[in-house]
Amino acid sequence: MRTRTLLTRATFAKPGEAFAPVTIPHTWNAFDGQDGGNDYFRAECTYRIPLPNPTKGKRQYLEFTGANHKATVYLGEKEIGSHEGGFSTFRFDLTEYLAATDNVVTVKVSNEKSHIYPQRADFTFYGGIYRPAYLIEVDEPHFDLEKCGTSGVFVTPNQTGRTRIDVFPVNAEGCMLQLRLLDAEGSAVAETLLPAEAHSVWETVVKNPHLWNGMADPYLYRVEATLLKDGEAVDQITERYGYRSYHIDPQNGFFLNGKSLPLRGVCRHQDRQDMGWAITEKEHREDFEMILEVGANTIRLAHYQHASFFYDLCDEAGLCIWAEIPFISEFMSGKAAHDNTLSQMTELIAQNYNRPSIIVWGIGNEITIGAECDDIYLNLCDLNALCKKLDPSRPTVMAQLARVPYDHPHNCVTDVVSYNNYYGWYVGTLEDNGPKMDEFHALYPDKAYGISEYGADNLITWHSASPYGHDYTEEYACKYHHHMLKCFEERPWIWATHMWNMFEFAADQRNEGGIKGRNCKGLVTYDRKVKKDTFFLYQAYWSKKPMVHVAGRRFTDRAPEERNVTVYTNASSVTLLLNGKELATLPVTDHAAIFENVPLQDGENTVTARTAEAEDTITLNGVAQSNPAYVLPDIAEALQAGNWFLETDEETDWGDEGYSLNDKIKVLATNEECLKILRGWIISLESLDISRRLHCCNRVGNSWPNGPAGEKTPLEMNSFKSCTKEEFAVLEKKLRSVKKA
Repeated sequence: MRTRTLLTRATFAKPGEAFAPVTIPHTWNAFDGQDGGNDYFRAECTYRIPLPNPTKGKRQYLEFTGANHKATVYLGEKEIGSHEGGFSTFRFDLTEYLAATDNVVTVKVSNEKSHIYPQRADFTFYGGIYRPAYLIEVDEPHFDLEKCGTSGVFVTPNQTGRTRIDVFPVNAEGCMLQLRLLDAEGSAVAETLLPAEAHSVWETVVKNPHLWNGMADPYLYRVEATLLKDGEAVDQITERYGYRSYHIDPQNGFFLNGKSLPLRGVCRHQDRQDMGWAITEKEHREDFEMILEVGANTIRLAHYQHASFFYDLCDEAGLCIWAEIPFISEFMSGKAAHDNTLSQMTELIAQNYNRPSIIVWGIGNEITIGAECDDIYLNLCDLNALCKKLDPSRPTVMAQLARVPYDHPHNCVTDVVSYNNYYGWYVGTLEDNGPKMDEFHALYPDKAYGISEYGADNLITWHSASPYGHDYTEEYACKYHHHMLKCFEERPWIWATHMWNMFEFAADQRNEGGIKGRNCKGLVTYDRKVKKDTFFLYQAYWSKKPMVHVAGRRFTDRAPEERNVTVYTNASSVTLLLNGKELATLPVTDHAAIFENVPLQDGENTVTARTAEAEDTITLNGVAQSNPAYVLPDIAEALQAGNWFLETDEETDWGDEGYSLNDKIKVLATNEECLKILRGWIISLESLDISRRLHCCNRVGNSWPNGPAGEKTPLEMNSFKSCTKEEFAVLEKKLRSVKKA
């Protein structure tokens, strides 16, 4: 029978450095990948992993469950093989290369720039063997370990109980295959014994199957596949699966087992502060439990294949999952990059085919953000066709950039579509969101529409009684998300919504909101220590467990004009107590109650919100004047001051013939020198080949740069990084030096 030995001990070296002991999982970017500057170490580094002595008469396979981006394995001077793709399981057969003792494999892992997706995106690409590694030993007859990193056992169930099992044994001539279907209690509901063939197929019917019914009843069956030689078991695999049916209705949303189930949930990245991607089951479980606590019933596992353990948790708890590959942000031309998208999709589907939690395969995310060309469309079509070939039972989906026109050909590729809409943050206003959703639904009533991303950066440091876009306060984030939640409740036809993001995560190129290297849209802080007020707003909407939360607990000092108190709850009414005395009882509207002008005394006050089944207390200080420490420096001034930077150098003769920050984007985009100056200053243009985008958009007739973004100036786009007054002056001076034709 097979054994699986966890490999944790290794030595590691960057190029030109000495080897030092490390523990797998490991990444070399745990700290420099989160500190900002877009300068984290990307190179080919080397691991040496000692192996247990091989068992005579067995076959040995080396298994990695995640190594980013490329891994090449050597034994001595012999190259065993390589794998391209940072998120899936892969294995190498070592049997013919191992000595009797003292075997050490060398693994060269690279997160360098290459043709392997992703290469540019709004998150850090941590290098390393960041998930567990194993040595697997099996008898000569065994289930195929080189079939796309899978177990070699695939289950295709139907809600009616019809079940097909596909099994792939190797070296199994003369062996028998025993297959048993077991219910959750371990009782056999069907079984058979048949000759083991290279591709063995068994079809049967389970009468009146107990359905996997999402979070209400996530019932799981098991298939137990045993390979018998001369009547004795030589290998065995167990795979879990579930019986369920579902469909996505463009008019009425998602249905599971014939019943409406509005999908409302979050997106998730897999990194953790000071750990990067090298996390353990402990951190995965902590993340999962917080997602359950907030009340989500769906997760978009972005932007790549996540750990098998996390998918296991989703199967067990009944969440509905969007699984996707990292075909994201910047398209790379050429056959190698194209083939890499197909190989990553093949592994994602093959390795997760049996999971009842997965309901859609995602083939891409914002892939037109860097440029647009015909090859992108062809790549998307190939990916969609591959999904349909490997798994015709599940719909396909892609996440579209907000500016992609609704009549774009890309929206005809997948079965359903979702949009990453950030109106009220990156572009437009909050009030744009509902009309944009309605516009798509009116134009294409037969196409299922969802929201794959939406969010607003906010830090627990910044606070305001009068929040506005891009002030990075918790209060604006609450205003933003409350508006979005109301929009979704008014539109039951939206098949799924996925808030961006459940947790703050590393994006080493970022520098905004007063913090470097981080995307701060999370409901929970990067270290998982603080659940923001937005967390409890969502809990009030989604959770069935009685709850109440007084918002603004980090907005402690309150001047007289700042003393409204907002309470989130799933109760119908809430009572507010001030310093132990009842102040007022209010009905709850849209899961919130606002107590206006709470009469705080000078100094410390206790504020308690109480419902019939829950209670929450915070401390607020009555102060005479607003606390300036709650306001992010520079950003507030920059957004409110218009062209104030022009006043910093009045004596400088910039001339009247040059370009300016007052010029429209479509004007600046026609001059390559202006693009070079802007690149790196503006968030939405950073690291993008803008001239290529302009060329492609003109060629295919896309609206950019003549659409909404092109018609705005850089200032109007509110997309600058955190720049000082003096830095804006330098940027303007550089643009003015470029003469207009």
